[in-house]
Amino acid sequence: MNIKAIGIANKSSNDDILDVFYPNIEFGDKKINNEINGINSNDKEIIIECTQEDLNRPIENIQEAYLKLHLLSYRLVLPNSINLDGLFNCLPNVAWTNIGPIGINDIDLKLQESKYGKNNIFIRSIDKFPCLTDYIIPKNVRIADASRVRLGAYLSEGTTIMHEGFVNFNAGTLGKAMIEGRISAGVVIGNNSDLGGGSSTMGTLSGGNNIKISIGENCLLGANSGLGISLGDNCTVEAGLYLTAGTKVHLNDGKGEIKKASELSGHSNLLYLRDSLTGKVLAKENKKSIKLNEELHDND
Repeated sequence: MNIKAIGIANKSSNDDILDVFYPNIEFGDKKINNEINGINSNDKEIIIECTQEDLNRPIENIQEAYLKLHLLSYRLVLPNSINLDGLFNCLPNVAWTNIGPIGINDIDLKLQESKYGKNNIFIRSIDKFPCLTDYIIPKNVRIADASRVRLGAYLSEGTTIMHEGFVNFNAGTLGKAMIEGRISAGVVIGNNSDLGGGSSTMGTLSGGNNIKISIGENCLLGANSGLGISLGDNCTVEAGLYLTAGTKVHLNDGKGEIKKASELSGHSNLLYLRDSLTGKVLAKENKKSIKLNEELHDND
């Protein structure tokens, strides 16, 4: 499969590329076509041609880094399906402002100019990653606070992200979902699942963790709960329960069996809760099925 992308680069005063926006991408027989206007110099135009094989190689420069992040957020590739090794080394730290990206070496002057009324700049963040909506507006999606969703997030139609929801790059939703918690890098959420307020999923960026966590369909993470294993379909984790791979789980099977939570990773139809008298973590058959409010996910 052949891939061709035409992009626009912003550069610092030292002529270093700060970011690349790709409004036009040909991805096999799929096309993203947006008209490009106002490129005032040839050196701002970026053209990349590559193949599927190239997507499986580590990233070597910022142009490739932004292309792969765009492919994820345009929903042309799924999270965890392309090689993102080298991403952090290739992305520069940038001051993201209301007038676009500005190089770290240039931002002090811009701030000084603002004090004299020469511009109206404010800094939204200093980071390697910009927010998704500076580049791509995903269709049929609601995002209450756009600063909490990074470029490289994969958001399926019908996804609703409330104010405390967060979605990292190379992570996201594979169907309609209510996100009031944190989707960390590498984590995917299945159709009709709900991450309650303040809930958290363990990603692949911190602590050397390389296990990809996924949440199946029709699942619920209760408010302020946490998850360090995968869930199959139709699972619930009660509010406030943080379930790590090493958590000892007592099975409600009449045998008194105890397993590490990692041994239950990916299993379906389980309800995880803590006994309020003994503090033991229990797992039993989940007899209830969650159903999202259709009105909240009809995001036309």
